[in-house]
Amino acid sequence: MSRRQVGELVEMFLDEIKTALQKGDKVALTPFGSFVVRQRRKREGRNPKTGEKIIIAARKVPAFQAGKALRDAISGARSSGRRKSSIKGGRKR
Repeated sequence: MSRRQVGELVEMFLDEIKTALQKGDKVALTPFGSFVVRQRRKREGRNPKTGEKIIIAARKVPAFQAGKALRDAISGARSSGRRKSSIKGGRKR
């Protein structure tokens, strides 16, 4: 495949994901992960320039949930299900 063809293929793939998310569907790429739409509630925020309180409207946002295979690849697969402590020397008991 040429570089141009690959670019077109990637664009078509991303357009399909976008269309599915616009419909509210979940897009699962097993075992890579899933694209989902999350609902954010309205909330209070501040204008950073003036400090004035403002209301940020509720909205839908795209999100990505990494699959187990991707998480394991990034963190390094472990044989046991236990997480390592981030504190140097482990946990004191």
